[in-house]
Parts: sequence; C-alpha cells; structure tokens
Amino acid sequence: MRLKLVRENTKIDFFSRAKLWLGISMVLMVVAFGSFMIQGLNFGIDFQGGTSIRTQSAQPVDVAAYRGALEPLDLGDVSITEVFDPNFDENQNVAMVRVQAQEGDERIASETISAIQSALQGVDPAMTFPSVESVGPKVSGELIQTAALAVALAVLAILAYIWLRFEWQFAVGAVLALTHDVILTIGIFSELQIKFDLAIIAALLTIVGYSINDTVIVFDRVRENLRKYKKKDLKEVLNLSINETLSRTLMTSVTTLLALISLFVLGGDVIRGFVFAMIWGVVIGTYSSIFVASALLLVLGVKRDWSKKDPSAGTRYGHIDT
Repeated sequence: MRLKLVRENTKIDFFSRAKLWLGISMVLMVVAFGSFMIQGLNFGIDFQGGTSIRTQSAQPVDVAAYRGALEPLDLGDVSITEVFDPNFDENQNVAMVRVQAQEGDERIASETISAIQSALQGVDPAMTFPSVESVGPKVSGELIQTAALAVALAVLAILAYIWLRFEWQFAVGAVLALTHDVILTIGIFSELQIKFDLAIIAALLTIVGYSINDTVIVFDRVRENLRKYKKKDLKEVLNLSINETLSRTLMTSVTTLLALISLFVLGGDVIRGFVFAMIWGVVIGTYSSIFVASALLLVLGVKRDWSKKDPSAGTRYGHIDT
C-alpha cells in the first residue's frame, strides 16, 4: 500500500481567497523589508570582518568571566555566546567569542589572537580553541557585493529561462514568487537576528532552485491543461493543475523537511543557521509555488493556445473574482 499525503482527485479551490493570500504575502514582505531597514542583519565574520574564536572547556561557560578577562585588552565590541548542542558531552562546554575587526586594520594581528587566548586561559587553563576564523573588512565588503550579485544573477537567469520556455506572464509570476521567497527569508533572519554568513547565501541560492523547481512543475501542468481544455476559464485550469500536482509537491516538501529537521536537531550548531534557512525556504517556497506564483499568473493572464480550426477564438485572460 502506497503512502499518500493527499487523496486522489482533490478539488480544492485555491483561488477562492487569492486576494487574501496575495495580501498576506505583501504584508509579510513589507514587515520583512522594514525589519531589514531598521534592524539590519546580524552579519557573521564573513560579512562584517573580524575574528571568531571557538572555545572548548570542561568547566561551565561563564560569559561574565570571559568578558572580564578580555576587557583589559581594549578590543572594542566583543560578542560572547555559549553554544548549545545535544551532541555535546556532559563536560564539553563550548562558547563563541567574536571580535570585530579593528578600525584601519585589514585583520586582527596574530599577537592579538594569542593575547585573547591567553586571557581566556586565565579563566580556565585547560581551555582549548578548536577553530579560529579571521576575515578583513575589505574582504568582507567584497563578499557582500559578490553575494548580492550571485543571488541577483541567479534570479535573472531563471527569468530568462522561464521566459524562453513559457510565455512572459509565467516568467514574471515565477520571478516575483522567487523574490517573495528571498525577501521573506532575509526578513526572518533580520527579525530573529540569526547570524547571516556565506552559508546563508548558499541556502538562499538553494531555496531559489528548490522553489523554481516546484513552480515549473505546476506551470508545466498549467500549459498542458491550457492546450487540453481550451474552453475552460483560466482560474479553473490553474485550480485543476495545482490539484493534479499537489500530491507530488507535498510529498517532495515533506520528505525534504524530514531530512532537514533531522539535521537541525542532530547536525550541530555549525550548520544550524544554514539548515534553518533551508527549512524556512522549503515551507515558504512550497507556499509561494501554490498560492503566489499561480495567483500572479491569474492576475497577469495567459494567452490561450487556441486551435486553428476556431479562427474566431481570440485571447482570453484570467482574473481574480472579487
């Protein structure tokens, strides 16, 4: 017996509240953009410049003691956070000490890093430092530009691909849905102030690919049904197409989420931000493929592929009923 998340021959009317879904998406995008403008992103060392030192100790992490030990070094803004992971042993206490790049310096000097390590070992002589990462402010600025360019070029390439494969209305709907996904993902990172680094850029590009894959499958079925049901209203064709692909869409999303949730719980703190972005992206990408991209296609309308036997038939455009 096959496992089914959705029964066969569903007849859900996805467009009975189309304006509501688009309205909710618009509000969420405004909130996300507002959060980004007001709070900004919690850039990691990759984008901000500085040094990140991971500490490991048998003693419990004492953030106040660590900060007190580093104060005499006059390092400026220092961030100290305890790292929690279910995979850690009982006596494995890990903290992340982040020191921003000093003004005018390309990177923190090795002498400064040694001084930080010595000061922290004054709190616990047995403390070890599994990893030390440094990025200069000039490099971090270039990384921000290239990361933004990578995402923009990916979206433009997808626009060109969909435009060539389908009509322009499909391309515009798909790209607007992708923009929706990217903005909401950046917005959630801004709202929750989760560290934003190069791994998150990789997650954004993966989300774009995942979301467009879902959207193209729906659009392929829409195009087939537009040719098959020439007399049906566009809204009916879109509803039929989404219902026909719904089982595949949900099965793919659920199985992907099962793997991602396992990684989020058991994968450790190093990849947790990346996995969180992927989980959010799969959920929001599935939502946008069903509700946003298709609703935008209904708003834009599609030129029907009428038969040559009916020369009197013209172009029919879809609309969302009020």
